[in-house]
Amino acid sequence: MTQPFQRFVVFAEMRTGSNLLEATLNSVKRVTCFGEAFNPYMMGWPDKDELKGITRAEREEDPHRLLRAIWDKPNHLAGFRYFHDHDPRVFDAIMDDRACAKIILTRNPVDSFVSTALARQTNQWKLNATETPIPAAAHFDAAEFRQVTARIEEFQLRVQHRLQATGQSAFWLGYEDLRDADVMTGLLHWLGRRDIDRVLPASDQVPQNPRELSEKVTNFAEMEAELAQLDPFMLRRIPNFEPRKGPAVPSYMASEAGKGLIFMPIKGGPTDTVAEWLRAMGPVLEDLNQNGLRQWKRDHAGHRSFTVLRHPLLRAWAAFDGLVTGNNAELRRTMRDIHRVALPRDEELGQMTEAQQVELFAAFLDFLRRNLNDQTTLPTYPHWASQSEIIAGFSRMGSPDMVLREADLALELGWLVQGAGVKSPAALPEIRRFPEFLSEQSLRGAAKKAYLRDYVAFGFGGQP
Repeated sequence: MTQPFQRFVVFAEMRTGSNLLEATLNSVKRVTCFGEAFNPYMMGWPDKDELKGITRAEREEDPHRLLRAIWDKPNHLAGFRYFHDHDPRVFDAIMDDRACAKIILTRNPVDSFVSTALARQTNQWKLNATETPIPAAAHFDAAEFRQVTARIEEFQLRVQHRLQATGQSAFWLGYEDLRDADVMTGLLHWLGRRDIDRVLPASDQVPQNPRELSEKVTNFAEMEAELAQLDPFMLRRIPNFEPRKGPAVPSYMASEAGKGLIFMPIKGGPTDTVAEWLRAMGPVLEDLNQNGLRQWKRDHAGHRSFTVLRHPLLRAWAAFDGLVTGNNAELRRTMRDIHRVALPRDEELGQMTEAQQVELFAAFLDFLRRNLNDQTTLPTYPHWASQSEIIAGFSRMGSPDMVLREADLALELGWLVQGAGVKSPAALPEIRRFPEFLSEQSLRGAAKKAYLRDYVAFGFGGQP
């Protein structure tokens, strides 16, 4: 059986109704919500510098001390409100605690944003029945709205992912639910308080701005135009089902040239060319591990790290060429039998005509499209994985200082060596040549379908 909850957290944001929810929870015996306990600017509530006998300075030194103090309330359901910009040091402890109920409160982001702007303008953050609302209208700042909404969405997705990854569920509330007695009763029952027959929403707070948005925003027409440009349903999002990559540190190359150079290779790119260039300038350290890389960086102040992009069409051809000429007969057999790439028998591979190569490469590009969308049984191998995902994997250890491009390598390596203090850079070896038939429109279109994320992320044109 699932153990009953012993504590709770309310994930919310400014002007979502969290004050009203807190008041409702605190009206129930043996339930206490300790405000915004981890708000960096206050201790639970405005003008408070102490909570549960712990000062702000003590919380700053050890936030888990306050967390333990809040939750150390025997025979009591205790919790607090937690927003996206609250102390991140307690987030993991909250999410990993299965005895902590997760309540997620949301509101229409435009309503929340406008309400926050009005509250800041009037300094009226809560309103009871005896108080008079201060009339005001706010200017809608489109840039600030986009920034705030993006940060909140990122945090909500992070919470959702952790809940899913740990097999937990949450109680989701909307702003409109907070005055619904049935929903509040259901919330307390879900928390384990089935001894309560009915929970009435708190009545000591009233809506502050029950007016149409057009009356609360001075530039309403401008706001409408801005919101019309947003894509709330992510219609323009490029689906990404590609498995995540790690930093692949053992493939890195560290050169002593100048203040130090670290090459972070993308398999399928001009790795051999760059490696030859590095070795021409002196010793190159390879087969690094993460600890060794960190130590090398400490020992080389002023070093520069870089990676090199190759046009997706050319990189796909390099992967295809490696498939055809490499020592991987089993993979070729799998391509023939399962993945609709009708390669000739191994002994006939060297006799393919140009027309056959074009036809088979087109089939391979279609396979790549399916493979990168997780529609095949084969793993996404590093030498044909999308470059955007590989660079994202690098960032889990440290992003490169510079992302260069094979087509402009001679020019861009000049900038790199100048920054790294290399006084006598080596000449760049000749870059690999590719078949002219790769410029055919059908192949260019197929490559873009396979690697759309890379084309968009890095601005690649159709013609290599």
